Amino acid sequence: MQRYIIGRLLQSIVSMFVVSVVVFALVRLSGDPIQIMAPPEATEADIKIMRAYLGLDRPWPIQYWRFVTRALQGDFGQSVRFRRPALDLILERYGATFELGGLAVLIVIVVALPVGVYAAVRRGTALDYAARAFAALGQAVPPFWLGLLLVLVFGVLLHLLPTSGRGTPLHIILPGITLGWFAVAGLMRLTRSSMLDVLGSEYVKLARIKGLPERQVIWKHAFKNAALPVVTFAALLFVALLNGSIIIETVFSWPGLGLLVIEAVDSRDYPIVQTVVLFLSAMYIGVNLLVDILYAYLNPKIRYSP
Repeated sequence: MQRYIIGRLLQSIVSMFVVSVVVFALVRLSGDPIQIMAPPEATEADIKIMRAYLGLDRPWPIQYWRFVTRALQGDFGQSVRFRRPALDLILERYGATFELGGLAVLIVIVVALPVGVYAAVRRGTALDYAARAFAALGQAVPPFWLGLLLVLVFGVLLHLLPTSGRGTPLHIILPGITLGWFAVAGLMRLTRSSMLDVLGSEYVKLARIKGLPERQVIWKHAFKNAALPVVTFAALLFVALLNGSIIIETVFSWPGLGLLVIEAVDSRDYPIVQTVVLFLSAMYIGVNLLVDILYAYLNPKIRYSP
């Protein structure tokens, strides 16, 4: 087990290195931010001075080394657009994104788990068919399209809910539903599939033969053994929703990391894009590492080298 943990840690470090190289290269291939920053009357000499001031006149390997060494010290550079440290801007915005992601996860768990369980228990009934149809629809409808539809119906036509900003608790309802829509469908299908695998098992049949209440059979015996892949999916769900919030925050003008990334990409703000991508990637890789280790402890069928 110890060798496995060390191996996964090394894999995580390599993954972060690859992510940093890829994002560093891609943001520079998108164009020169100086062309956006420079005023129309700027001369070539002015542009050269600005490029030298930002360190963009140096070769890419030197720029990358400078970025990595400073990042390890907590310095992710200064925003080209906002003229402020990139990390400060991200710390200001991450609360809104975590708030949105947290609501989406809550919606997913409250809706997907019970519906998925009872759809499996009542296989072949109207509930099962309705749940499967909803899951298929949820994975077929793009979240941004659903967001625009909700804005049109509940904001423009019915005037029931605000469609942009973060002023009141009502502002988070539409983006939270939109963000959780696709994940509800995925977790519901996974829960139903896992439950179907265990409902026909011998220990579930034995529990019913003993005359245990059906609720106890379902939740204590069946769901407990079907929950491992569900827990794994749910653990990764929060970070996945954070990554998926980029488009949703743009649709609803939600002032989080997603909207910040869109603004940064539009202005070719290298430090912001690099820092946000590394921040989200580190979270995803870290959670994935913890889930793998937890999975190894919880699943007795898995055998790792000592």
